[in-house]
Amino acid sequence: MNLKPTTLTQIDEVITHYPTKRSATLPLLHLIQEDVGYIPEGAIEWIATKLELEPINVYEVVTFYPMFRQKPIGRRHIKVCRTLSCALMGGYKTCEQFEKEFNTHRGEVSPDGEVTVDFVECLASCGTAPVVLIDDDLHEKVDCAKAKQLSAQIKAEAKKR
Repeated sequence: MNLKPTTLTQIDEVITHYPTKRSATLPLLHLIQEDVGYIPEGAIEWIATKLELEPINVYEVVTFYPMFRQKPIGRRHIKVCRTLSCALMGGYKTCEQFEKEFNTHRGEVSPDGEVTVDFVECLASCGTAPVVLIDDDLHEKVDCAKAKQLSAQIKAEAKKR
């Protein structure tokens, strides 16, 4: 697995913080996803070896937590909240609008490689539903019109590259 030298150093350092190596599973997964962009299949076996675990012990963590991705995503990640407040305020329509704007489906990379749209659990801004997290930026009260506006912004930024 090709990890940056700084990531490898961080991994070795993080493991020392835990009395039981197994407890470092989550931090290692986060470090690898931050470096690579997702959790490649080989990473599961690599972490298992590093922490003296069976690969299934790492795999069950990867598949339990929704923040871990097992395949690459687009350059931009649009996460639409699907929990109750957002659903009641139109979150499903908002998500469908983003899919339409980028000609993609939830969990897939758009044909231009620019975007992945995902439904996620609570983004902790129920009073301003529906909410959308684009990369690390939270957008509130995102109806279909605002989804179109945000999509146009993403497309314009992509053209500048």
